Amino acid sequence: MSESDPGDPPAPPPPDVNANAGTTGPSAVADLRQRLRQLAQPLVDTIDARLAAQVDARVDERVEARLRDRLAVIERAIADLDRAVTAIEARLGE
Repeated sequence: MSESDPGDPPAPPPPDVNANAGTTGPSAVADLRQRLRQLAQPLVDTIDARLAAQVDARVDERVEARLRDRLAVIERAIADLDRAVTAIEARLGE
């Protein structure tokens, strides 16, 4: 039998090495970026929520510390005023 025998089925064409060349075009890159964003979005949302909670907690701590400091100053000022009023009352009572 020879290769040109009419009874043989035709040989399949060789694989096209450029068949996947279109998958690296701009639309494929954009599609891959979009898919990556879709896959990463839940992770980004989780990290964002955790960071927001940490920032909120840190801000709350700092605000509370500053309020404590200012309240301490106000309490000392009230104590000073109370002592001054008591001294004035004592002088007036003499």
